[in-house]
Amino acid sequence: MTRQELLKIAEDWFTSQGWKPFKFQKDTWKAYLQKKNGLLNAPTGSGKTYALWVPIVLNYIKNNPDYKTKPKKGLKAIWITPLRALSVEIEQAAERFASGLGTNLTVGIRTGDTSQKERAAQKKSMPDLLITTPESLQLLLSSKNYNKTFKNLEAIVVDEWHELLGSKRGVQVELGLSRLKTVSKKLRIWGISATIGNLQQAREVLLGPESEALQNSELIRANLQKKIKVKSIIPETMEKFPWRGHMGLHLLDEVVPIIKNSRTTLLFTNTRSQCELWFQKIISKYPEFAGELAMHHGSINKETRLWVEQAIRNESLKAVVCTSSLDLGVDFAPVETIIQIGGPKGVARFLQRAGRSGHQPGKESVIYFLPTHAIELIEASALQKAVEKKAVEDRIPYLLSFDVLVQYLTTLAVSNGFFPKDIYPEIKSTFCFQAMTEDDWRWVLNFVTKGSQSLQAYDEYKKVEIEEDGRFKVNHRGVAMRHRLQIGTIVSDAMLSVKYMKGGYIGTMEEWFISKLTPGDVFTFAGRNLELVRIKNMQVLVKKSKKKTAKVPSWMGGRMTFSAQMSELLREEMYLASEYDSATGKSEELSALTGIFERQKKESVIPKSDEFLIETFKTREGYHAIFYPFEGRFVHEALGSLLAYRISLLSPISFSIAFNDYGFELLSDQEIDMQQVLDNNLFSAEFLMDDLYKSLNATEMARRKFRDIAVIAGLVFTGYPNKLVKSKHLQSSSQLLFSVFRDYEEDNLLYLQSFRETFEHQLEEGRLRQALERIEHQKVVWRNCEKPTPFSFPIITDRLREKLSSEKLEDRIRKMMKSLEG
Repeated sequence: MTRQELLKIAEDWFTSQGWKPFKFQKDTWKAYLQKKNGLLNAPTGSGKTYALWVPIVLNYIKNNPDYKTKPKKGLKAIWITPLRALSVEIEQAAERFASGLGTNLTVGIRTGDTSQKERAAQKKSMPDLLITTPESLQLLLSSKNYNKTFKNLEAIVVDEWHELLGSKRGVQVELGLSRLKTVSKKLRIWGISATIGNLQQAREVLLGPESEALQNSELIRANLQKKIKVKSIIPETMEKFPWRGHMGLHLLDEVVPIIKNSRTTLLFTNTRSQCELWFQKIISKYPEFAGELAMHHGSINKETRLWVEQAIRNESLKAVVCTSSLDLGVDFAPVETIIQIGGPKGVARFLQRAGRSGHQPGKESVIYFLPTHAIELIEASALQKAVEKKAVEDRIPYLLSFDVLVQYLTTLAVSNGFFPKDIYPEIKSTFCFQAMTEDDWRWVLNFVTKGSQSLQAYDEYKKVEIEEDGRFKVNHRGVAMRHRLQIGTIVSDAMLSVKYMKGGYIGTMEEWFISKLTPGDVFTFAGRNLELVRIKNMQVLVKKSKKKTAKVPSWMGGRMTFSAQMSELLREEMYLASEYDSATGKSEELSALTGIFERQKKESVIPKSDEFLIETFKTREGYHAIFYPFEGRFVHEALGSLLAYRISLLSPISFSIAFNDYGFELLSDQEIDMQQVLDNNLFSAEFLMDDLYKSLNATEMARRKFRDIAVIAGLVFTGYPNKLVKSKHLQSSSQLLFSVFRDYEEDNLLYLQSFRETFEHQLEEGRLRQALERIEHQKVVWRNCEKPTPFSFPIITDRLREKLSSEKLEDRIRKMMKSLEG
């Protein structure tokens, strides 16, 4: 069958569905049938699944003319997705097309939610298309004779590649692909990515730099002009001194009419705690929503999440309060409206969420922005421009993640074993390990067989044996079982199951939150008020409570930081605010902030593009110095520590540090000699690493980072299902190892990696350096103010949050505002 005939089959099927294929879909079909690899860049809800599943089926028809009578068994294609929630959508789309052409091709799902029975059936007979996650792919590579399973594999599609790229899950995918390229000779690799700035690099990471796959590849872009309408919910009265305390809940009454006027609404919150809080407040103030409002976040049990997703599709729910658990490609055609509560911290995330409404080609997306405090309206204004410019962030790939490599080599040793001379060139061909030296490689091999120099005396670290023929193999059943249980790179605090006393699973909570509760305490979770009865075997046993007040759980991963792109847009918007005296030429959001800006100018200044603002003032708490780089909380945390350290070198002084996305505060009981700070050029990028190391207690941060590395590399075991190791035990085991390496083996690659990741990913050292270089070229404007300013108020009130309960905090802030406005 010629290519034209094959393409006609697809086009005829599209016509029978009442559809017309887009140009990007036809371009992808053509490229795939020409045996090319590639990366497809297309927005959410544009038909990406059909862009790649269609040519896979067409290619099968071409190679098997008698496909209707004699289907060829065995795995032909793998579809990797970062979220389990997406797999059902992909399965439905794939089956619809395959059965529409009468091919008898089967589609199966293999994720953490797949039952043992289903897995056993797949072991006997693999489906033609397997939809899976990066972790489940690694589990398949850990099974005996995996090479037979993958021998006739023709295609791998990596969906939502932008989500995986800047994480260790992306490294897992790179390593898995490097093996499958060798095992499956006819393999074609394709990635699908929605919002990403560095597309060319994304393709290079996926296919491997300087690889044949990259040489024979295409980057296809869908030029679909998606209309996105951003509307800000602007409070009628604006507080002159904004603060983050009420999580935007003071605008609840403005949100309800939007929900009532839409068929279906998704309310996106940035954290699970905020999600729980909003759900509770809407239900308690508007009980008529009971049964029409639901909640969706990653800690709620699978059955509830699936029920919510289905209820959105069939429009039996009016609204869902959710987190990033509904960010990605789940196909919700009926969603009409999106409300973003609080700044989304990144342009890509905002566009992704906006695309959940009008989730069909050609439909307009509507997203409402609800500020949790007034200054977030500047973010809203900046996002309006980002949407126009389509300015999205780059995703920075991980380099030399030796913990993932150790895990991967153990995976191969658990299955068929490996010969280092065969595997080394495959690993070197990946983007992550292109700079790995032969010395590094020898160290890693030594580590998996002997447990590195300092651990050679302990048998538990000698997992892999070298057989007579030179093959590296795991022969101990216990080692193999523990390894399979721990495959993955997502390391979080130990999760405890939350269950009713009478049975019934509700979801999971982090151990650190539960450890702060005592029996009888009431907390809100999954939309219910629950009373803690007891904790037994890593299970939190609860009963329903009628109490009206309850603690809102918080999760460690709660706080997100500004992306570099978002910081830049925010600064541009801030500089605009300083230039306009009248409302003309300003966005609606900036105009609404006129009162705050006027007050800021009265007490201090609004910095211009070539200015860097420092404010100092005294309160009963002490002497405050506030700095405004507008670079995001992670950069500010590092900058605050760095500056405090450098000032203390000039004169002995101790500080407490507070920070948010706009700036940071140094608070002391003695006055800072700010002129001395300016004269000594303390914002210099020189000696940055050295000073950071000393100022932040980098060893302590690296020690915390090492826990995750130790878990991924299999140095510590997290436990068996229903019998997990407590996180404090994990922490102490990994800290002990960290200390051993620090004292006896300073060149240990995992130990060194913990410092590298602390600087590159946690402290964003590259961004920090750029921020310092920018500040060096700006004119420092130092204002010695009489009292706190509107810009400084959110930072100083955030610090109080750590000490006071929410009721006391609100009272205290009201008093502060009264005295300031007076």
